This record gives sequence, C-alpha cells and structure tokens, in this order.
Amino acid sequence: MLVELSVIPVGDDERLSDRIAEILKLVDRSGLPYQLTPSGTCIEGDWEELMALVHECHQQARQHADHVFTLLKIEDEAGAEKKLVTNVSSVAEKVGKPLARV
Repeated sequence: MLVELSVIPVGDDERLSDRIAEILKLVDRSGLPYQLTPSGTCIEGDWEELMALVHECHQQARQHADHVFTLLKIEDEAGAEKKLVTNVSSVAEKVGKPLARV
C-alpha cells in the first residue's frame, strides 16, 4: 500500500519547514520506505503501520498547533510491492526517459 501524506499545522509561529522536519523524523524512524516531495511525503507499508504513522504525524503537529490539516491519499493494490519505484519508472519507461527536471 502506498500513501501520500501532507500534514499542515495552521497558526503556529514557527516556520512550516521546522514543523515538517519534526514530522519527517517520525517517518524516517518508522523504517518504512518513503519519498519526500515538495508538497507531501509518499510512504509505503501495510494498512496498520501506515495508519499508526499517519496518526503519530498528525499528533506531532497538534503538539504545536491548535489547527492541523492532514491530507491523505491512498493507493491500495493487491499484491503490489515497491510502488514508490514502480509507479514512476513505469511512466518514465513509456515516455522514454527519466522524468525529473529541477
């Protein structure tokens, strides 16, 4: 299973990147495969471990803000593995080149 998670604390005086860094430490400590993107984090795992991590990340943000938006997108494909890599590589293969320009 693959989730895309965005946790946005609202009304906190700290810089958003400081709060996101705290949340990413939790994601990193989970040991689950993940990829940080400019607008969220994709994480791969099973339902129970992902939902527990989503809850932990939301609660981390709530420690510093009274108002938190947590956005979650779920891709659940039976038997699929390594979706962090295969979702991107499949499209890049069809385009005929790597798909990143920074």
